[in-house]
Amino acid sequence: MWYTYYMVCKPQFNIPESPSELYLIDAISGKWTVLVVHILSSKTMRHSELQRAVGGISQKVLTQTLRNLERNGVVARKVYPVVPPQVEYSLTLLGRSLTKVLDAVCVWAIKHHSEAQKAREHYDKKQPSNEKL
Repeated sequence: MWYTYYMVCKPQFNIPESPSELYLIDAISGKWTVLVVHILSSKTMRHSELQRAVGGISQKVLTQTLRNLERNGVVARKVYPVVPPQVEYSLTLLGRSLTKVLDAVCVWAIKHHSEAQKAREHYDKKQPSNEKL
């Protein structure tokens, strides 16, 4: 993946030999990341609320996603000193700046979903069957 990104983007953006930007691109490009950022753009949420809102994500994967986003400055984690502990997640200013970009990606995906589905079906029909392996 890095090589493809590097070859496509280097001529356009003059990316250095060891692009540290790739780490950030990797951190924000996951399917769960997009959904979590999109959901948190509307309001601050607790872990369990967020898990219900995302739907289909395990507690472990949500925790990993939130930690990754917090590490990269996209999500803020606030712990309240109560028993049992209460933790809330919200987007930082950096995270809010990301929402416009991810919203555009979501709109593109919704708009072109059927085209991509047809392309996948066409591609899969052309591929040899792996059932004999």
